[in-house]
Amino acid sequence: MSATKGSNVPPAPTGEIHQLGIIGVILLLLLFYGGTMWMSVAISRKKENADDYMTAGNRIGFGVSAASMTATWIWASSMYASVTAGYTYGVSGPIHYGLWGALMILFIYPFGKRIRKVAPKAHTLAEVMYARHGRSSQLMLAGSNVLGSVISLTSNFIAGGAIIAMLSPLSFGSGIVIIAGGVLLYTLWSGFRASVLTDFAQVIAMLGAAVVIIPAVFFVVGGPQMFADGVAAGHVTPQQESFFSSEAFMNQGAPYIAAVLAYAIGNQTIAQRLFAVREDLIKPTFITATVGYGATVIGIGMIGVMALYLGIEPAGGDVNNLLPQMVGTYLPVALVALAFIMIIGSLSSTADSDLSALSSIVMTDIYGQSVGRKNVNPKFMLLIGRITMIVATAAALFFATARFNILDLLVFVGALWGCLVFPVIASFYWKKVTNKAFTVSVIVALAVFLPVRFTLIPLTGAWAFFVEALAILGVGVVLGIMAFGFFGLRPALIIGAVATIAVLPFGFGYLRDYETLTGSLVAYSVSFLVCYLMSVKSSQNFDFSVIKRITGDFDEEDAPAVEDTAAGENPPRGDVPAAPGH
Repeated sequence: MSATKGSNVPPAPTGEIHQLGIIGVILLLLLFYGGTMWMSVAISRKKENADDYMTAGNRIGFGVSAASMTATWIWASSMYASVTAGYTYGVSGPIHYGLWGALMILFIYPFGKRIRKVAPKAHTLAEVMYARHGRSSQLMLAGSNVLGSVISLTSNFIAGGAIIAMLSPLSFGSGIVIIAGGVLLYTLWSGFRASVLTDFAQVIAMLGAAVVIIPAVFFVVGGPQMFADGVAAGHVTPQQESFFSSEAFMNQGAPYIAAVLAYAIGNQTIAQRLFAVREDLIKPTFITATVGYGATVIGIGMIGVMALYLGIEPAGGDVNNLLPQMVGTYLPVALVALAFIMIIGSLSSTADSDLSALSSIVMTDIYGQSVGRKNVNPKFMLLIGRITMIVATAAALFFATARFNILDLLVFVGALWGCLVFPVIASFYWKKVTNKAFTVSVIVALAVFLPVRFTLIPLTGAWAFFVEALAILGVGVVLGIMAFGFFGLRPALIIGAVATIAVLPFGFGYLRDYETLTGSLVAYSVSFLVCYLMSVKSSQNFDFSVIKRITGDFDEEDAPAVEDTAAGENPPRGDVPAAPGH
């Protein structure tokens, strides 16, 4: 199979993609998954604790928590999507992907500190919404996370199947089954505790491999001369050459800012780590993960830029193949094996997080809150969690056979979560937000988002004007939310208003051409408008101390934490079994 086109492409040493062979792949997989399984078994306990299985005692230390946050955010899908962004939009593509993704990790911590303050021993964000509002808001957030985690799990299996099919004689189908089985085995054993501890080893492998792989590919394909040759050969457009490409910003950067903010706030895999880390370590944990993620993902994305300048055609016409294709074409077998471990580590670190998140949602929000904290059976709860992991793996395997475009999946799920961002954040700060306002705002936002995102109604005439007006407001909502976390309400209102006014002169007649961005912004603005208008005149004056009493441990056993170095104890909680009605 030829991996190149055009006379300016430096040929690979053999002209073919280097494969590891069945024996080589099996040995690498046994080494990787055997090691993670050994770690999982080493921390297992004869009598597992249900709360420990979900949040590891709420006292994980800095090293483990920072590594876990970094590994979870640097998933194989983010590597593949960054490469796709580089190949599609040129030099600014990976920057728009990795930089905004990194900054969103940073934006989590001010909100995270507030969330942990009002719910120090919660397991899921949906559980907190149950205490804050009631059942409908809880199930809405839990349902969106089930959908998001299954899609995330699917995209990671796709990434694993793609690299195994590319770098070995094994088929894509065999690859996704192997990856799914390996991740399930070690995560099933000890749940979230296994996920965070194996993340530490996985992030070391990922970062170490990235430091070697990226410069190796760069120099093998010709170094700086590659860029001049690519331009001369006509492989790139002026927009793809520019670091300030408007095309890249409107199609990649801007939609991703909105999508990743939603991931940061609504994603249970992130929330689970927020609830697990020591409260005093939230800030350094997320700052460290910001730097680690940004540097790694932008660097990996540059492989896509190299493929663009070289005139590479994605194998089989599938951009998901670009990363393993570039590595397998230009690097020797030893470095191909290293890249293989890097990608397997990245996808496994997030896939096990998805399984842990799904099990926590079912254990807490479906079983735990339905029977009440006093009435749960911890052993049965653990069984439910493990069954959830098995069912989720089977579902993701089924969906993985469709081989969706990973970048499209990520932006779509992020936009869906955009419908929830304002109602969720407002619920942690504003006493007047009601359950009805939360529920209706999310439903209405979703109802407007879907026809805009998929152009079910042509964006013309009055409808286009209305949608663009909402999208312009959405710019202010997104930037206002970001500013609120760091600077408070008054600066957030000023920044949001200025941003909206600044977009007004060119927004109308322009945003309709970018349905992905417009759909995301509409999700934010509609949920904001409905939630605000339904709550502003509400007589509700919610007491946030109620959340501490309603959320908490299900299993009364005093289990040891992964790294029990907390400086002090959390405030005591009562045993209120159900949320008050609103």
